[in-house]
Amino acid sequence: MEWIESISKALRLIEDNITENLTIEEIAKEAFISPFYFQKGFAMLCGFTVGEYVRQRRLTLAGTELVSSNEKIIDIAIKYGYESPDSFTKAFTRFHGVTPTAVRKDGAMIKSFAPLKIKFSLEGGFIMDYKIVEKDAFTVMGASKMFKYETAFAEVPKFWDEHFDSGKGKVVCGMYGVCIEEAGKGEFEYLIADNYMPWNDIPNGYVTRVIPKHTWAVFSCKGPMPGSLQGTNKKIYSEWFPNCKEYEIAAGYNIELYSNPCDYPKGNQDENYSSEIWIPVKRK
Repeated sequence: MEWIESISKALRLIEDNITENLTIEEIAKEAFISPFYFQKGFAMLCGFTVGEYVRQRRLTLAGTELVSSNEKIIDIAIKYGYESPDSFTKAFTRFHGVTPTAVRKDGAMIKSFAPLKIKFSLEGGFIMDYKIVEKDAFTVMGASKMFKYETAFAEVPKFWDEHFDSGKGKVVCGMYGVCIEEAGKGEFEYLIADNYMPWNDIPNGYVTRVIPKHTWAVFSCKGPMPGSLQGTNKKIYSEWFPNCKEYEIAAGYNIELYSNPCDYPKGNQDENYSSEIWIPVKRK
């Protein structure tokens, strides 16, 4: 299935079941994409997470019901996923700028967040440095932590900060950032890792993981972090995948490969700093 078509199909599922508690696994399955890559691709294309999109759509519809029906506020709150009037009022006020009571009694203005429609538009040529690589299985060793899909993009950078602030960078310098999907768990494992040297002991608190043999699409990033990495990621999901006729995501793993900052005058903020994004792919 084509990339844009996959995202659009998932959006229709969300909209048709906006009051249901769909999991990211259920949504991604509809799009024939792994939960990790669906969440990441969605965020890159849309600028917000799936959870943020659902919350804003629900609050939009809740506002519409407040002004167009006589349903009790508590019933509307429960319908759109809020267990108490207080939690609904707080979320509603943050989004609309007014309380539900003000809307019902005073006719206050409310905001609207329209459903997304993904469209592909031709915007001119673009250049991306990438290669397709066949790589045998290899083993990494590093610090591991589980992350939920919805909050990972804010929490993973904190994990890196904690790793180096605690002095663990002397044990694992962080050659890789590795994401490994945990099917059906609503979360994935993330490792700050280096290549595993089998003749060395594994320090307490660290783990090894075998990355299976895969075909990888390897994208080159150049420039200060994290901007260069984020910019390349956005191009991958908004430009490369929509235009790629030969490959689709094979899922399971995502790897970022980092150069040694010590090799650059300004470290990872150097204009020539090099990193790579590795995505497992298969032929369509």
